[in-house]
Amino acid sequence: MADSEFRSLDTVQRLLRGSYSASNTTVPLATAGRPGPGSRGCENGALMGNFGMFIQGLLGVVAFSLLMLKRFREPKYERRPWKIWFLDTSKQAIGMLFIHFANVYLSDLTEEDPCSLYLINFLLDATLGMLLIYAGVRIVGVLVEWRHWESLRFGEYGDPLECSAWVGQCALYLLIMMLEKTVVIVVLLLPQWKKVALLNPIQNPQLELAIVMLIVPFFVNCIPGSNHSLSGKDVSAITHCTVLESTL
Repeated sequence: MADSEFRSLDTVQRLLRGSYSASNTTVPLATAGRPGPGSRGCENGALMGNFGMFIQGLLGVVAFSLLMLKRFREPKYERRPWKIWFLDTSKQAIGMLFIHFANVYLSDLTEEDPCSLYLINFLLDATLGMLLIYAGVRIVGVLVEWRHWESLRFGEYGDPLECSAWVGQCALYLLIMMLEKTVVIVVLLLPQWKKVALLNPIQNPQLELAIVMLIVPFFVNCIPGSNHSLSGKDVSAITHCTVLESTL
């Protein structure tokens, strides 16, 4: 009888231990799919990681392909010679790379989600920055005409071509881009942007990276970046892919 009672008590203890162990393992499983309060998608350094560099290279290929497509879709009587096209496009590429890597650098300066910060930088560049660059180019154009600095007219390189004209125009354009980026940085100092950066529903870092560095730039800029007539000249939209193409 005593042995039977002892075995029954031992069975109850084993059942209680099993129940306790099961309760301990089911609690984390119930919350495993839920992000914690401090969780985020991208981590610092992700923009310059292997996948980030792949996405940036893919964006560069897409941007260059669209520029080539745009060139061949232009009427032949409006199409610039290859040398002029290359000089114009190289200025675009230098300006685009400056803005892009400035955004990458700025996005990693804080503890916030760098992908969200990059997206905010990018959208400010594509809106407020676009207006600032456009105004800067127009002001420089008026100043150049007033002072008769022939070699600094955007898109004109002399006949025969002069490398010094391209260098001067490229330096002016970079100066405009630096001023634009400075204004955007000042705007980003507003505390409201930190709250916007926290509104990130994407927890997959690679998906977030692809969205903010490839998909959003493509649809925001590359597709709408068609030609617009500005003061009688064919000027492309000031975008991540095609920045003032014909004016520059």
